[in-house]
Amino acid sequence: MSILDSNKINTECLSGRIDEVIDRTLADKRLVGAVIKVAIDGELVYSRAVGLADREMSRLMQEDALFRLASVSKPIVSTAALVLVAQGRLQLDDRVDRWLPEFRPRLQNGEFATLTIRHLMTHTAGLSYRFFQEENGSYQSAGVSDGMDQSGITLEENLRRLASVPLLYTPGTEWKYSIATDVLGAVIAKVTEAPLSEAVHSLVTKPLGMSDTGFIAVDRERLATSYANDAPEPRPLLDPDSIAFMEGTAGFLLAPGRALDDTAYHSGGAGMVGSAGDFLQLLETLRKGGASLLPESLVHDMTTNQIGDLPMAFWPGRGFGLGITVLKDPVAADTPESPGTWRMGGTYGHSWFVDPKQRLSVVAFTNTALEGMSGQFTVDLCDAIYDRRKK
Repeated sequence: MSILDSNKINTECLSGRIDEVIDRTLADKRLVGAVIKVAIDGELVYSRAVGLADREMSRLMQEDALFRLASVSKPIVSTAALVLVAQGRLQLDDRVDRWLPEFRPRLQNGEFATLTIRHLMTHTAGLSYRFFQEENGSYQSAGVSDGMDQSGITLEENLRRLASVPLLYTPGTEWKYSIATDVLGAVIAKVTEAPLSEAVHSLVTKPLGMSDTGFIAVDRERLATSYANDAPEPRPLLDPDSIAFMEGTAGFLLAPGRALDDTAYHSGGAGMVGSAGDFLQLLETLRKGGASLLPESLVHDMTTNQIGDLPMAFWPGRGFGLGITVLKDPVAADTPESPGTWRMGGTYGHSWFVDPKQRLSVVAFTNTALEGMSGQFTVDLCDAIYDRRKK
């Protein structure tokens, strides 16, 4: 039975359904290791560490393993920005150049663009990512970092390079997943007059007890080794390394060692490190309405569609809130999730989602890039949780 026809998740044999998907994926050598956590009604109903944190060293995955979060950083940093909004220190309709006077990108016609915090948080700012562009595209030519390589430059220098490239479109008129959260991170640092790492710690991770989460791994012994999909089995990522994304694009430039380098600039969109348990704590806080962290009204804005009917490439049937995708049409998205479900992933191999109607939160962190983010594993895991039977 589809969850769309049911009143609640079928918890009978839930663990068995999830185990079957995980064990099959490991046996197929599509993942090296993972930590999966599922909470329903605030109760942890499934928690399992599987596979290997380091295959070459035969180090087993542990439930408190640390992972390079990549884009899982975005909801954390977006939450920090909303805490500042709640405190009256930042407004969603503030112009970005109020806080970052040097960041003044131009439109295609050469005029200066009007960019707001809302544009950054909804990814309607006219920006992109280098990995989305063609080889030797404008970002690569300008030396723009996506925040996952070891660029050796400061955040300020990266934003200077970014602002030197014309925007792809007039802010507010289109949606494109982008480096906007890195710009948002710079705003947060400016508003708080502190490094982004300190700001996120004081605004989000410390109040929620997320002691595993930051811009540097808190314990290198717990940091999982990163792998890339390959045949006949995933290969360890080099440092640096590159991974193909889609045909015709430049692909990802990755530097796994960045997670241990305290000189790397703080990338708000891709630079954090953390554990599955920590991230589940954030998701549950937001699902329950923000608790002492945020007013419910801001959580509502964050987790409901804010971009109208703007089309979203790669995510049919979904809209975008303030830092996360929001499900509008389960049929178009081909998913058993309830309308209103919010989810995202991360390049290094992560996926997560929250289904408020089912009071469900799921965190699936893996150490295998792309497969754990958008591969068959994420589809199979979701289907197993909702007990969607394949016809």
